[in-house]
Amino acid sequence: MVLIPARYDSSRFPGKPLATFANNSMISHVYERAASIKHLIEADIEVAVVTDDDRIEKHLQEKGQNVVRVDDPVESGTERIYLAWKRHFKERSFDFIINVQGDEPLLEGTDLQELLEFHNKSVFDIATIVAEKSDFSDFGDPNRVKAVYEKGDGRCHYFSRASVPHDRDGGLLKSWYLHIGVYCYRADALEGFCKNPVSELERIEKLEQLRALGLGLSIGAIVAKHEFIGVDLPEDIKKVEGVLG
Repeated sequence: MVLIPARYDSSRFPGKPLATFANNSMISHVYERAASIKHLIEADIEVAVVTDDDRIEKHLQEKGQNVVRVDDPVESGTERIYLAWKRHFKERSFDFIINVQGDEPLLEGTDLQELLEFHNKSVFDIATIVAEKSDFSDFGDPNRVKAVYEKGDGRCHYFSRASVPHDRDGGLLKSWYLHIGVYCYRADALEGFCKNPVSELERIEKLEQLRALGLGLSIGAIVAKHEFIGVDLPEDIKKVEGVLG
């Protein structure tokens, strides 16, 4: 199943889920793209937004889009989708729960299809998406999360807001990997993650995937085949509009 956490408050971009572009809100746009996976695979798929906000809930209900409420104070979007899964969907015995960040408007249903197929064939506890970047202009931007990714087996060793891996001698690092805000969890991995407290590295970097690595959960990734632009700041909307035309 696919769950999309959406909260209204954001220190960098308040009201981000309801920001509009291409005649649609951010959250509705992400929902529509994620829901297109239903037409791509022959399996029972449920897609829903998980929110704690009246405005987001009303907006999606008016559009006829699936939304559930989780008002509990939580540390991360993953914890919010865990509560939604446990309370509303667990009895349907989904093998995988995909957490799609509500600020990834360029995500496509085909990306989720490929991620799910990769995860199903792998032994990883969690699967995600990375994008290979040869342009280093935003390598130092802390809003762009980097993955230390192994091409050979698809394993992610670490994630950071810092510029990693560091090319000590220079000239060796030809590209880097941008982490895309999508996680596919095996059901037991999601439960294990959310039953443990925030880790020290997670608290320092503000990256929840570091809790998973600290618990010994393995994370694998597929490499994106098209451009992604996560919306962290209002000016990122223009970049997305440029790609969408």
